[in-house]
Amino acid sequence: MGFLIKWFLRILVLTLLVGAGFSFYLTTLGPDPVEKPERQMSEVWADYPFRSHYVEVNGSTLHYIDEGNAEGQVFLFLHGNPTSSYLWRNILPIVADSGVRAIAVDNIGFGASDRPDIDYTFAEHATYLEGFIEALELKDITLVIHDWGSALGFDYAYRHQENVRAIAFMEAIYQVGSLSDLGQPGQTIFRGFRTPGIGELIVLGFNGFVERLLPFSVVRELTADEMAAYREPFPTFGSRLPTLVWPRQIPFDGSPEDVADRVEDFLSWLPSSSVPKLLLHFEPGALIPPAAAEEIVSTWTNIKGVQLGEGIHFVQEDHPEEIGREIVAWFSELSDVDEPAEQGTEDSELSEESLSE
Repeated sequence: MGFLIKWFLRILVLTLLVGAGFSFYLTTLGPDPVEKPERQMSEVWADYPFRSHYVEVNGSTLHYIDEGNAEGQVFLFLHGNPTSSYLWRNILPIVADSGVRAIAVDNIGFGASDRPDIDYTFAEHATYLEGFIEALELKDITLVIHDWGSALGFDYAYRHQENVRAIAFMEAIYQVGSLSDLGQPGQTIFRGFRTPGIGELIVLGFNGFVERLLPFSVVRELTADEMAAYREPFPTFGSRLPTLVWPRQIPFDGSPEDVADRVEDFLSWLPSSSVPKLLLHFEPGALIPPAAAEEIVSTWTNIKGVQLGEGIHFVQEDHPEEIGREIVAWFSELSDVDEPAEQGTEDSELSEESLSE
């Protein structure tokens, strides 16, 4: 037994040293630049038949796709970690075909967007998102959000309530408590991500989010082409830095404090807000299991919940058609409700004019 303990300690020390080396590498050199591809993304990513667009925000370039009716209602799709607009490739066309304008942006440091030398904190991501929306002059937005994209979307909606028409969300960050609230596997995983040296080894060295957590969190088996597409934005240690920062930004037990404050703000507002909301949830789910979905639907204001079957976290890979159809149907219902209300207002005004005459 003593022999095994000694070998275990040696392996642990070696792991810490290697991880510390990765940390030193990043601290010294920063993230590796990733050049914007001259070719269309469809040549790189499997089944991604969209024209690429680029816009400058805060001195860096963000990549996005923009489909459908340029004059239609704006739908903005926001992804999380470690994905990109590629996650929405099979959903966005369904929504765009309904006559709206469907946009999916790659967050700074993800997809084909630039990798500037920043810290990739929640606050920085939020600044780039706001800059993107301002640069494209997007108005009356319907947000379609997932994972960290949900936190960014909820935060934007809270801070810009006048510019958000509705919110559709799935596997979203709807509460944050203590790390001890997680089951043992979850605690082990996130403690590893948040431990200096260990996190660098797992995420930067082994590309753990893409190679392990992503395929593990999809019910079906991702194809070789799809895995290659998810790997493509993160070829080097430095390019993977944004994927490591995100798990360290989850404000477990109130830390980081600035993130905890912003999350508390939008979660205090969201449940009772009048903004129309659609929750798409799955079995067993990861962030929103069935019991949590039931509670949200029963306690939040102006919300519709739809259960779409088996799914873990990256549910867009398992149920793209169902997700697209439900979003279109939900928004059509909202539009049908709005039209009679507007007509009713006009009728009321006409009646008042008639009476006054």
